[in-house]
Amino acid sequence: MTAQTDAVGSYGERVAMRTLALAGLTILDRNWRCPEGEIDLIARDERVIVFCEVKTRRSRWFGHPIDAVTPTRVRRLRGAATAWLAAHPHHRGEVRFDVIGVWPQRSGPARVEHVIGAF
Repeated sequence: MTAQTDAVGSYGERVAMRTLALAGLTILDRNWRCPEGEIDLIARDERVIVFCEVKTRRSRWFGHPIDAVTPTRVRRLRGAATAWLAAHPHHRGEVRFDVIGVWPQRSGPARVEHVIGAF
């Protein structure tokens, strides 16, 4: 990845984190890594632990951000979520997997699409 790609991804994660917080979720972790993979954001929505994949796109050239969450990525995310839950036994509850698509705009706030229970 290039520095510019990293910056765009980091921006998208900050936007997604703010979106979740404004929706009343509590952020528990960000960019959590383990051998199974990485989880962009982990939050609590009352009694539900939310594992969130964030995809940021500057244009539609590479398709819709949510389309980038492939079956392989879903398997890795599920494996990482299992590892996170094992590493954090004090966090219990139902589990949900969300995807947040972020499109930065030339001016004004980014456009955000939050798919709750995406898979």
